[in-house]
Amino acid sequence: MCGRYALSKLPAELIEEFEIYTGKTLPLLPADWNIAPTKQIYLIRQDADYKRELVTASWGLIAPWSKTMSEAIKSQSIAINARSESVDVKPTFRSAFLSRRCLIPADGYYEWATELSAPAKQPFYISRSDQKTLAFAGIWDRWISPTGEVKESASIITRQAVSPLAEIHHRMPTFLPVDRWDSWLNPQIQRVDEIRTLMDVASPAEGLQVYPVGRAVNLVRNNGPELTVPVELGEPETLF
Repeated sequence: MCGRYALSKLPAELIEEFEIYTGKTLPLLPADWNIAPTKQIYLIRQDADYKRELVTASWGLIAPWSKTMSEAIKSQSIAINARSESVDVKPTFRSAFLSRRCLIPADGYYEWATELSAPAKQPFYISRSDQKTLAFAGIWDRWISPTGEVKESASIITRQAVSPLAEIHHRMPTFLPVDRWDSWLNPQIQRVDEIRTLMDVASPAEGLQVYPVGRAVNLVRNNGPELTVPVELGEPETLF
């Protein structure tokens, strides 16, 4: 799964890396090393002119049938991740999966060890060893409240973890390589089998680095680049 992640890059950096169209005012979010569910996040999607755009949305897909704002917010807490195995059939996700796909950029993400003999609530940080931005496969949707307020929200698609990430947790985000971005963002591609093929990456953990970090990230109120600094575990608990 993915329950916290970090993104410190400015819009200008994301524009260059993801080749984003800049024909309108860009959103600006603060650097955040402890992004938690329901926070505003960046996502990249295709606009009406078939160009990539950078927008913000709330993390956690709002259930389409939510009738009140409180119901909408509550539904987000259980929809921050969509399982790749069932995203095309779950009522909350299936419509977005077919036609409202996006990329969710991240410096890296945190995972808490469940498969490893490590101290309770020990977090690990996973990022690219070349320091480039991770591109999570995501989906987004738009919900209109009874008062007419428009809220856009998004979920990260997760998959079965592979080694070495599987040694920490049994789930991981679905990462998409650059040569699949255009197809993933194209809403005209709506065949489930074709979309699933885009998520089938031969070596999904290639080029990643994993290391333990301090437990300060366990509290949402803590923030700053120090959260991603490696720490030493005891010798019996060292992973790599």
